[in-house]
Amino acid sequence: MANPFVHVELNTTDVPAAKAFYGKLFDWQLEDVPMPGGQYTLIKVGEGTGGGLMKHPVPGAPSAWLAYVIVDDIDAATKKAKSLGATVMKDVTEVMGMGWLSIIIDPTGAALGLWKTKG
Repeated sequence: MANPFVHVELNTTDVPAAKAFYGKLFDWQLEDVPMPGGQYTLIKVGEGTGGGLMKHPVPGAPSAWLAYVIVDDIDAATKKAKSLGATVMKDVTEVMGMGWLSIIIDPTGAALGLWKTKG
């Protein structure tokens, strides 16, 4: 399948409560890793698409899950989304030497992350 979903991220208003809830609900391995400005928790699910959780970066915004789709060229995909009517919420940004992301809001108001793995 072209451009599959590759990561799902919970941006939460309460990281400890989210970790406690999902840690008990599912058999996920939660691993905290440092990141600039705080901490990121990797969600390792075994088979299937993994993810992460972190403190919501938008003050006052409610907790929400965000799916990421892999792309071959993050700059071109972000520009193409904008040309098709999307709003770029977060422009292309490098992530801890692992790759690059951008976050768009589609013309219907739905958020979606774009991801390009380094290498």
